[in-house]
Amino acid sequence: MNRLIKTGILGFLVWLAGCGQMPVQEKPTPEELKQRALQSAKIHTELAGQYYHRGQYRVAIEEAEIALRKKSDYAPAYNMLGLIYMDLQENDRAEWNFERGLGIAPNDPDIRNNFGWFLCQRKSERMEQAISHFMAAIRDPLYETPERTYTNAGLCVLKQNNFDQAQGYFQEALVIRPGYPLAQLGLVELDFSRGEIKKAWAAINQYLQINPPAAGSLWLAVRVARANGDANAETNYAFQLQKRFPDSREARELRAGRLNHEK
Repeated sequence: MNRLIKTGILGFLVWLAGCGQMPVQEKPTPEELKQRALQSAKIHTELAGQYYHRGQYRVAIEEAEIALRKKSDYAPAYNMLGLIYMDLQENDRAEWNFERGLGIAPNDPDIRNNFGWFLCQRKSERMEQAISHFMAAIRDPLYETPERTYTNAGLCVLKQNNFDQAQGYFQEALVIRPGYPLAQLGLVELDFSRGEIKKAWAAINQYLQINPPAAGSLWLAVRVARANGDANAETNYAFQLQKRFPDSREARELRAGRLNHEK
């Protein structure tokens, strides 16, 4: 037989032998499929959160819904949808998603905090329920941000002029995390609501010297400046708010002229 032909046949046989030794890919086990679904749901929920914080609500909803297609009982995705629909003023959808998330994970402190905040902002007649959600979140020893929830509780009871209770919650937040900016801002809001304008004016200026400006702090500064009769400061803070955060709720309220003691 021609040597070239022999060599070709030998090479083909070696290739066949190699193919026969290739491992057959095993089908994933049910547990592996479950873990893949969980990981995919987590990734898409995290993406939804990123789009949510950018204000890209449509894409955020799509990502959260993909997460739920991957894992229909993934509570953080329902929590994310609750936040999105809350921002979109679709209160029925927001409430449904928060309740669905709690139905799956009744002890999840993040969902309890967010649902409590939703009730505080949109269902003031259910304030007691909001506070109960906050306290349930705080009782979780593994909850990473109890200072945020104490601050939320303080802002909620402040809406009902429960000044002493609000102060107690803000101070609890500052015990857990000294210097926590949102609790400090809450105390300024408390002074403003009490009518202690000079004290609030000194505190908000000190706050803005230490902390980077945000829509909430600038909006409070505008209102305190107005109450303090400082037109130049009011104009300055209003300009910063409109320039830095033109799409914020606070900037919209400024344009609507809601400057009196509103929160």
